[in-house]
Amino acid sequence: MKLKTTTSIFLILLVGFAFAQAPLPPQKATAQALKVGGNIGNIAPEIVLQGPNGETLKLSSLKGNIVLVDFWASWCRPCRYENPNVVAAYDKYSKAKFKNAKGFEVFSVSLDNKKTNWVNAIKKDNLHWKYHVSDLKGWRSAPGKAYGVRSIPTNVLVDANGVIIGKGLRGTQLHYALDKHVKKFKEE
Repeated sequence: MKLKTTTSIFLILLVGFAFAQAPLPPQKATAQALKVGGNIGNIAPEIVLQGPNGETLKLSSLKGNIVLVDFWASWCRPCRYENPNVVAAYDKYSKAKFKNAKGFEVFSVSLDNKKTNWVNAIKKDNLHWKYHVSDLKGWRSAPGKAYGVRSIPTNVLVDANGVIIGKGLRGTQLHYALDKHVKKFKEE
């Protein structure tokens, strides 16, 4: 009798322990439950800086859009070589219809120290979107630190909910990532 009772208690404890160790079913992540940071799956850190004309621009004002946060500088040759790809992506996708977003925007963050160099590069490279910001602190830039920028050019792709869904997307990689979010229509 004692053996039966001991065995029963042991089995009950074993089953209880097994259930306690079983992983919970995955839950859909909500924006409130995610961590703010510069990695894929994080909420994109807020950026509030001055534009070339002194206007205050906020990354959060673009919520609802897919946003490419592009870190660059006028003195960075690889950045300047990459700029035509960013322009091509903006031209192609800024008018596209997206599955789960209002549209596509580029939010350029310059790591320049001199305003004239920054503004001249925007004009020369035909970076014709509205959202250009810089604190003119170079590598000490607050957004650069918040996003963990260690080299440029670099970028993060942010979804309509403000969650980072891609990093370091250049050239065709950027187009491929954006194509996944564009609505496809059947030709009739």
